[in-house]
Amino acid sequence: MRLVDDVIRASLHSEVVLVRQVSEYIIHSGGKRLRPALLLLTAGACGVPGPQARTLAAVVEFIHTATLLHDDVVDESSLRRGRETANELFGNAASVLVGDFLYSRAFQMMVSVGRMRVMEVLSEATNIIAEGEVLQLMNCNDADVTEERYLQVIRYKTAKLFEAASRLGGVLADASPALEDGLARYGMHLGTAFQIIDDVLDYSGNEADTGKHLGDDLAEGKPTLPLIYARDRGTPEIAAAIRQAIESGGLEEFDAVLKAVHESGALDMAREAARREAALARAALVELPATPFKKALEELADFAVDRSH
Repeated sequence: MRLVDDVIRASLHSEVVLVRQVSEYIIHSGGKRLRPALLLLTAGACGVPGPQARTLAAVVEFIHTATLLHDDVVDESSLRRGRETANELFGNAASVLVGDFLYSRAFQMMVSVGRMRVMEVLSEATNIIAEGEVLQLMNCNDADVTEERYLQVIRYKTAKLFEAASRLGGVLADASPALEDGLARYGMHLGTAFQIIDDVLDYSGNEADTGKHLGDDLAEGKPTLPLIYARDRGTPEIAAAIRQAIESGGLEEFDAVLKAVHESGALDMAREAARREAALARAALVELPATPFKKALEELADFAVDRSH
C-alpha cells in the first residue's frame, strides 16, 4: 500500500492551503484502506498489478474519503477513527467543499487511465452511493424499516464501492465476463458483511478500538440490523422501547436498548448474517486460479466478520 499512498500524496496537490489541510487530515487519519487493497488484490489475482492499478486504488480511496467528509456533516459526527472529524476541526462548509474537491480529483485521475469501461464502473458506483445516502436519510427515525430496506441501503451506500473496486481488477485484465462478474459479487458480499459488522460493533465494540462513540447509530435514529432483529424478535415491551428510540433519536433510552439488543440474541443473528455474506464472497472467487492473491482475498472475507474494529 506504500506505493498507493505515494500516489495519494502526489494527487492531493492544490494551490489552496485549506484544501490541502483538510484532504491530508482525512486521507491520513488511519483508515483501513480496504477498498484500494481490494483493487490491488483483484488486479494481482488477474495478473495485472502495476501503475494503472495503483492509480485506480487511489481513485477509490478518494471517492470513499469524499463520502466520509459528506457523511460526517450530514450525521453531525464529531469522532471518526478515534480522532475529531474534519467538520469538527475545519467546519461543515470546508468539509463539504473539500469532499467535492476529492470527487473531482478522482474523476481527473480515472480519466488519465484512458479506459471508458473504468469510467463506466466508477461513475455508476459514485451515483449509486449518492442514492444510498439519500435512502439512509429516508430511513432515519423510521421504526418500520425492514431488513430488506436496510440491506438495500448498505448495498448502495457501502458495498457498491467494494464491488466497483473488485470489478476493476478484472477490467484492467480484460477478464472474461464471468470472472469480472464474480469479482464484483465478491466485493458486493464482502462490503455487505463489513457494514453489518460495523453496525454490530455500534452495540458491542470497544470505543478505543472502533474509534467512535458507542450508540452513535441510535443517536442518529438509524435502524440498523441489530435493532431490526431485536425489534422483531423481542417482547412487545422491547419492541416498543426500540421503536421509541429510533423515532426520537438521542441516547436517552440507550441503556435499555443496549440491554434488549444483547438479551434478544440480535447481535449473534447479525453476525451470522455477516458470515453468510462472507461465505458468498468466498464462493464468488471460484473462477480465480489458486494464488497468494486469491488466498489474501479469502482471508479478507474472514477478517470482515471476525474483526473488533
